[in-house]
Amino acid sequence: MNHASRTPRHVPVLLRRADEILGPALTSGGVLVDATLGLGGHAEHFLREYPTIRLIGLDRDSAALRLAGERLRPFEERITLVHTRYDGIAEALRDAGVPAVRSVRAVLMDLGVSSMQLDESERGFAYSVDAPLDMRMDPTAELTAADVLNTYGHGELARVLKTYGEERFAGRIASAIVRKREQRPFSTSAQLVELLYDAIPAATRRTGGHPAKRTFQALRVEVNRELESLEAALPAALDALEVGGRIVVMSYQSLEDRAVKQVFARRSASRTPIDLPMELPGGGPEFTILTRGAEKASAHEVEDNPRAAPVRMRAAERIQDAVGEAGP
Repeated sequence: MNHASRTPRHVPVLLRRADEILGPALTSGGVLVDATLGLGGHAEHFLREYPTIRLIGLDRDSAALRLAGERLRPFEERITLVHTRYDGIAEALRDAGVPAVRSVRAVLMDLGVSSMQLDESERGFAYSVDAPLDMRMDPTAELTAADVLNTYGHGELARVLKTYGEERFAGRIASAIVRKREQRPFSTSAQLVELLYDAIPAATRRTGGHPAKRTFQALRVEVNRELESLEAALPAALDALEVGGRIVVMSYQSLEDRAVKQVFARRSASRTPIDLPMELPGGGPEFTILTRGAEKASAHEVEDNPRAAPVRMRAAERIQDAVGEAGP
């Protein structure tokens, strides 16, 4: 039995397109950082296709790291796996003996919940299955979704639901949660789903998708500090790239994609003051954008792998460092 067969089924999203973008940066070797290793599907492909690269794989989920380690065992001399969130890129590189700045050829970030986390119902990520309200990507972390529901005040709950779930009825749902938990603390996803069916107007339920979708997203983002982590991780990932190095980020919800778009826009803009008539030496953009907007999975890929449906891919290449050294 091979190692991959012992892991849950995992179909890497937009693998061919990721290879088209990152491949040119990896043909001569160097370091690839997979900042969201998951079950190692993308990593396995790049290690096989580019035999001179070194992979540094990050994941906050120790179970995923163990399974990915089994899958990647044929490449064990070329990999370093690190238990950390993706905002730990700089420290992970230093611990692996790699400078945290201008030392990496490629970075891959496949955000959101991993296939394994979705498939393991006891993790509580799926609203379609009754399970403990956990939602921790890192099982060693303290805060759970149940903690949020049972301890946050009305204002905090409404903020989380509105900000991270873009939920129209955030205040209404928060009020219902506070009333319900006075009778019985929340412990399972079925309790929450039942409340959401009651709290969200019937007309919205009929047209707006599953009524639990936005609330579950908001809780997951809050529990795992996903946006905070991403906002810290993106600058670190870009700083790690050497001239000619490339980054691919795959997002699965609008808040993530918006954060990626904004950071890429800032780093690909001219650094020359706008009132000057010409570009100053070294004042040009550090990066160039490699995708036109956010790319989506094809209909064929979505048919084969429905989890690819919401993906939005953005990519960039470093063309100049911070002091003006241009690339080839």
